[in-house]
Amino acid sequence: MDMTNKEYGQYVNAKSKPSPLGRDMLWAFVVGGLICTVGQALLNLYQNAGMGRDDAGSAVSMTLIFAAALLTGLGLFDKLAKRAGAGTLVPITGFANAMVSPALEFKSEGMVTGTGAKLFTVAGPVLVFGISASILYGLILLLFFRG
Repeated sequence: MDMTNKEYGQYVNAKSKPSPLGRDMLWAFVVGGLICTVGQALLNLYQNAGMGRDDAGSAVSMTLIFAAALLTGLGLFDKLAKRAGAGTLVPITGFANAMVSPALEFKSEGMVTGTGAKLFTVAGPVLVFGISASILYGLILLLFFRG
């Protein structure tokens, strides 16, 4: 069956049920807000335990990454994401999920060629461009803003 892009778009629209946009936005807002609230509560907890603000911030990041990776490994993050949609894409938890998911999917291919290789399918480009941008930024500072 040959279809143009426009015909295919019409076909898909006819077959898919409409998304409850208002409810989806509310869930995304609530879940994203809860994740941020948990992060703030952890920051307060770590600071009250005697950590400085920078160390507490690092500890919060590590805790949220660990929690997202653990929930992904247990199959719970996907269930939450299916219900909450974009609310789970708060950058740190979404990135942790995006790294762990392909690694779990390809674990049957072995530790190196499966899990190890697929773990960096998302992280690789982020790391390359992040490191490249930081080097470029450092060079600009060095060359133009020496003081």
